[in-house]
Amino acid sequence: MLKSKIHRAVVTDADLNYEGSISIDPKLCEAADLVEFEKVDVYNCDNGNRFHTYVIWGKPGEICINGAAAHLAQPDKSECCRAHRALPHYHPWIIPQARPQDRARKEAPERGPNKIGDPRRGGLGG
Repeated sequence: MLKSKIHRAVVTDADLNYEGSISIDPKLCEAADLVEFEKVDVYNCDNGNRFHTYVIWGKPGEICINGAAAHLAQPDKSECCRAHRALPHYHPWIIPQARPQDRARKEAPERGPNKIGDPRRGGLGG
């Protein structure tokens, strides 16, 4: 499940010679509930590149892509940084095959009590 997201952060630097990670302003990390060394997914909003890395504290105002991932991002470009959290006892909906005629339905089928947010499913609601 998505835990937090920094949407359209502007990259301030890209350092190919650093050993991996993304450096993020600690205050921004605190606001987004990101901890140092947490795994994150980074999505480049300008060219669609995506990569996994981990967070390290940066300087105030900094969003720096480090290491090999610096080839995938450039300063002044927009990135999304997302962190995910596993929920115990969460069971996602699995759609075995999505057919075009199924998408044309006007009403969604009744899901019953096993809906998102149902605490019996490990959801967040009650």
